[in-house]
Amino acid sequence: MSSTEVAPVEKVLVTDLDGTLLGGDEDSRHRLRRALDRHRDITVVYATGRNLASVRTLLNADLYVPWPQWIIADVGASVIDTTDMSHAEPLETTLRTGWPGEHRVRQALHRFPELVYQDTVAQEGRCSYYLAAGRPSDEITAAVAALGCSWTHSAERYFDVLPPHAGKGPALRELMRRLHWPRADLLVAGDSLNDLSLFRLGAHGVVVGNAEPALVVQVAGDPLVHRPALDGAAAVLDALERLSWVRSPRRVVIGYHRPPWQRYEGRWRPPASPNGILPTLVSALGTDAGALDAVWAAATTEDASTAATVPPGLPLTLLPLPPDQWAGYFHRACKETLWPALTSQAHLIRHDPAAWADYEAVNTAFARHVSSHAAYGGTVWLHDYNLWLVPGLLRQHRPDLTIGLFHHTPFPDPRTFQRLPMADQLLASLAQLDWAGFHTAGFAQNFRGLLAGTASRIPRIGVHPLGIDRKAVTLLARARAHAATGTDGGEDGEDGAEKTILSVERLDYAKAPVHKINALGELLNLYPALRGRVHYRLVCPPPEKGIHAYDTTRAELEEAIAELNGYWRRHGWKPVEYITSTLPFEEVVDHYLAADIFWVTSLADGMNLTAQEYITAHTATGRSGVLVLSRYAGAADYVKDDALLTDPHSPHDLVDKLHAALAMTPAQRRAHTARLAGLLAAPAPAEWARSIIAAIDQGSHHSSPPTQT
Repeated sequence: MSSTEVAPVEKVLVTDLDGTLLGGDEDSRHRLRRALDRHRDITVVYATGRNLASVRTLLNADLYVPWPQWIIADVGASVIDTTDMSHAEPLETTLRTGWPGEHRVRQALHRFPELVYQDTVAQEGRCSYYLAAGRPSDEITAAVAALGCSWTHSAERYFDVLPPHAGKGPALRELMRRLHWPRADLLVAGDSLNDLSLFRLGAHGVVVGNAEPALVVQVAGDPLVHRPALDGAAAVLDALERLSWVRSPRRVVIGYHRPPWQRYEGRWRPPASPNGILPTLVSALGTDAGALDAVWAAATTEDASTAATVPPGLPLTLLPLPPDQWAGYFHRACKETLWPALTSQAHLIRHDPAAWADYEAVNTAFARHVSSHAAYGGTVWLHDYNLWLVPGLLRQHRPDLTIGLFHHTPFPDPRTFQRLPMADQLLASLAQLDWAGFHTAGFAQNFRGLLAGTASRIPRIGVHPLGIDRKAVTLLARARAHAATGTDGGEDGEDGAEKTILSVERLDYAKAPVHKINALGELLNLYPALRGRVHYRLVCPPPEKGIHAYDTTRAELEEAIAELNGYWRRHGWKPVEYITSTLPFEEVVDHYLAADIFWVTSLADGMNLTAQEYITAHTATGRSGVLVLSRYAGAADYVKDDALLTDPHSPHDLVDKLHAALAMTPAQRRAHTARLAGLLAAPAPAEWARSIIAAIDQGSHHSSPPTQT
């Protein structure tokens, strides 16, 4: 690359050699080298007093020095592009303008006996002396000025005479200008006064612990300069980690397409609910972060500088993605191609080659991101269909890792999966897993059947149903009940009172919301006595902006609700209350406590944690309720016939089961709630997460790391 081309660089480390990159103990230098090898997005630039020949000798002899893209040599008088080890002549011409030449400089300074020319050091575009008598005298600096040159004095012994426009800082400034490197993406590292001009550029900086005291004094008070009590390479690595440009490899890397906290109006916000995969993993990391030695890898559409600022106390590393690429990956490929197959709605599969290319690109970037944070022989725990290509990519490049993937979604039968246009590509990747986990035995059997006879290997398979944080829900339900009634619980109301039916779900055709509205209309048609006595509350917030896979469902749902309410509305009563906003979890619990019946009609579903939350809230406050649960939800495998199981594919069954729930007596409802409370007692989230990691690790091939060469 010529010196005038624009380099596609994300981060740049500009470091002195002697005392800085080469400083500190061997282990620190080795760790810094490994970190830079993992993070190929960091361009390394040497800024040194050595000349090119000396640096080339170092690169050939020292195993621990990372390969630089650029070398600023001769204290900033030379600039070398290491792609071909050529001098960047246009840039050097600018830096060396006004240089009178070595002969004139040596002749002019020959009269100062305290200056001893370094004959053993090959030099270009500068003259380097030993100065044994402290700082240079006014006479010496005046003689240099008369030559039209600049000078530096470092380590209380080196005196360098330079062209008037040369220096480490000026040379770096020229590189920044020509290659369009933003200051915010640079980290400069040094240990002596001849590095001072680097710290005057307004970039991030680190002064190593073994630095010359005069340099420390000069940068004191600069908020951009980090001054750790660490020597050499250890200080540089510490600064890279503080900026979140690199992270030390972890034994466990958790990979999920989203971060556990979300940014809103520039601030991080924790999950609203204590339940679900995001708070579950936060709980596990918060409890066992030290024991697990874990980090959470996620994607974000924030820019790299914003993404570097993560919530305090959470081991999180973010992969910045362009918003357009995220849209193709998540909004289209995940939601319009893969999700219909997972929910057994194969007729809705839409394949967009451009969107699939985004899916491949994000999975590739994610695999690199995970790999860069995984220790040798470590464990990777991936989540869901969003990362289905990552196992194959990791196996190819990191065979030392043990890789597991848990599916929080349903897993379709093999015939449905094979209807995906890219089924073979996905199957080849999934076969590279060491372990695959599911909520139910049925989902696990579908996965096993898919791989049997077609894949070269079948991963170990586990069934681990996810539960909720029952303690958190119990305490919150009691607090909300006390705030509403003055007591922690309450008896059931009169059996003849109006009944409230509740659903809490995201807008998704897989939740069958239109099926419910049609069934409610048929119920009111068949049972006139229920008119005015049944109230259905549907809490159904829309998906994130940009997802259009559910647009048809939303339009049909709104039309069906408007038609039903228009037809049956009377005397201030309407059968359906439609809530489209995302509610705080406290308000969701209020709705649980107010509902006589919880209605889940998923065409396909994972565990469905809302069903567990509803039963837990009622049990905690002494209330009874009825769970009408789709037989296709994962929780149905664990409640069997103790819930009212319904088939959303059968309109008659939807009506019959809802009517049966409304007809139950208070005693029947109490017995029903008590049975379900015991059956839905899955492990607590943190315990569940620990059991998954243990399951992935079983039979792992962890071993000692190889010797680096």
